[in-house]
Amino acid sequence: MSEKKGFFGHPHAIVESRSIGPGTRIWAFAHVLPGAVIGSECNICDGVFIENDVRLGDRVTVKCGVQLWDGITLEDDVFVGPNATFTNDRFPRSKAYPEEFARTLVRAGASIGANATILPGLTIGPRAMVGAGAVVTRDVPANAIVVGNPAYINGYAQSERKPVAPAAAAGALGRQPLVRGVRVVDIGVFADLRGSLAVAQMGRELSFAPRRAFIVFDVPTREVRGEHAHRSLEQLLVCIRGECAVALDDGVHREEVALDSPHLGLYVPPMVWATQYKFSRDAMLLVLVSAEYDPAEYIRDYDEYLGLVRR
Repeated sequence: MSEKKGFFGHPHAIVESRSIGPGTRIWAFAHVLPGAVIGSECNICDGVFIENDVRLGDRVTVKCGVQLWDGITLEDDVFVGPNATFTNDRFPRSKAYPEEFARTLVRAGASIGANATILPGLTIGPRAMVGAGAVVTRDVPANAIVVGNPAYINGYAQSERKPVAPAAAAGALGRQPLVRGVRVVDIGVFADLRGSLAVAQMGRELSFAPRRAFIVFDVPTREVRGEHAHRSLEQLLVCIRGECAVALDDGVHREEVALDSPHLGLYVPPMVWATQYKFSRDAMLLVLVSAEYDPAEYIRDYDEYLGLVRR
């Protein structure tokens, strides 16, 4: 045992590192090499192997049968399920080593499901969730839930797809989203034997004068669009054909809105993080924007966004 040093080491564990925080527990048949750094109150379960160039934050849980290789960092409150597999070399050969192993970062609060495989050099975003058995081949955004092989975004943590209704009918048919400033608007649709016409007027459905418009279409079903916020511009999103989902985040609340009819418009104000995904094959998403294109308007880093909204 190693409780005198502030942590517990099982008699059948091999603990060579001296950089282990108080309250951490390392169980039977785990092996921690000398260079590894492990924070406080971690739980390292049976049969875990931790190499030298590995960094674990506080309150990390690593379940049985996991190997953490050189170049892997797990931030605070990360959970790694049993037999999850990390890799650090894209082109491994016996007795041939790269000059430097790829670095994999799992951000704070993320969870890796049982038997998932994480390819080298990736970042798993804060509070993201990797489903059991998923094979992750690309970076995972903050809060995203990914499943499958190769892994794709299937949802967002703490973001439920709930029914909403246009403002005029919210009391009877549903409710407006919780995310700050977002609202669903009713776009008038007039239909007769000659076809259908959807109309949006300034001062009614449109609260701003559009300066730019674009249409998103032919999006592969599992691809994701957006994943950013705007500093000052406003948007109105209308799925004029097919359907898609919009995940919205104001730094406090997260919610998902389904756009599946030309009579539903989604108003997105400045400083709301928005992601569009779950496109049907025939989906066509019309976006009206209050300003001309300016790269400086975009906030593409989620941590930067959180810092700005919290200030």
